Amino acid sequence: MDTALTQRLDTIWRMEAPVLTARLTRLLGGDVGRAEELVQDTWLAALERWPSQGVPDNPGAWLMTTARNRAIDVLRQHQRVAGQHAQYGSELEPLPLPAPDDSDALEDDIGDDLLRLMFVACHPVLAADARVALTLRLLGGLTTDEIARAFLAPEPTIAQRIVRAKRTLAQKQVPFEVPRQAALPERLASVLEVVYLIFNEGYAASAGDDWMRPALCDEALRLGRVLASRLPTWPQVKGLLALMELQASRTAARTDATGTPILLPDQDRARWDWLQIGRGQAALQQAVALGGSEDPYVLQAAIAECHARARRAEDTDWTRMTALYARLAQRQPSPVIALNHAVALSRAEGAAAAWPLVDALAGDARLRDYAPLAAVQGDLLAQLGRSAEARAAFVRAAGLTGNARERAVLEARAQALAEG
Repeated sequence: MDTALTQRLDTIWRMEAPVLTARLTRLLGGDVGRAEELVQDTWLAALERWPSQGVPDNPGAWLMTTARNRAIDVLRQHQRVAGQHAQYGSELEPLPLPAPDDSDALEDDIGDDLLRLMFVACHPVLAADARVALTLRLLGGLTTDEIARAFLAPEPTIAQRIVRAKRTLAQKQVPFEVPRQAALPERLASVLEVVYLIFNEGYAASAGDDWMRPALCDEALRLGRVLASRLPTWPQVKGLLALMELQASRTAARTDATGTPILLPDQDRARWDWLQIGRGQAALQQAVALGGSEDPYVLQAAIAECHARARRAEDTDWTRMTALYARLAQRQPSPVIALNHAVALSRAEGAAAAWPLVDALAGDARLRDYAPLAAVQGDLLAQLGRSAEARAAFVRAAGLTGNARERAVLEARAQALAEG
């Protein structure tokens, strides 16, 4: 199979697998596991036929028709088909599937199915790591091996995690639906958390040799855009989308040609994606207009937008950013947010003003092995002229991080202090 065809098939799979899984899950009454199996079978059939016979003009429609027919066969063969006939009767003899581009109603239906699948995959009955893995599998179109490589976990571990997640959903009889209005805020919070976890792992990889994993950022952005299109009046959805768009806009400037990280103050801002920044700013304005100015995601997006406004690092409004972090800390208290607030304060008022806050955080057990705290300590101590202590802090930070690229940067800073 030639490279061009392989790339085209990979693109088709990424785009169509979530849609197929969502549609079949509804058709099969919420059976996510069976739906995924049928989607895999359908894709294998396509891979057997398309390389020799050619890719259809509308591959999505071909896949959907084939997958739906397989699902219908499963329903007919099921031992309880008689009892289920009333429930599935309208689906057992469906009309021919129109091409997606020819039917707005079909597009709406697919969108709703994707939204339902998102709420299923991110259900709170699952542990956070299981929600992330299942979401990437069902909605990201990633293979088990790709997910394992993204999170530096053994493939059997990820496979078991996904199997257990699907089993739990079946045992708990989680319905294939968007929660009713009263339950939506809590369930939506779980969905947004998963999407942001995926984005963060892509934006700043927690371990491994790469500083970023752009594919994960792309998947999170795609999921965020689906959410925003289906839930347009929820400010936290717009806020998360704005935050991801604004942060992702810096991707091209965050590493050099060798993959070495470039810290924010040193980035070439001409390499930022200013069209993406515009999209992020628009989403942020919509979130605020919807009354979400104090939502944590909206506040984080507003902080990211402070950077986006500054065409030069020295033009950054650190005073405004410090105030935004203070509001965020009130809405969502955490030691990490407190640390970020201290960093902003150091830029606005100097290292001496921020050091007492950072020194106090050193006593928080939750940050005992948190590499960024040690790195901030090193930075502030260096600014205060306490070079030996700064070097020790950078060495400690390097020893705590699991990311090889970040470790190299921290070790270089420690070495520079030793030579200075």
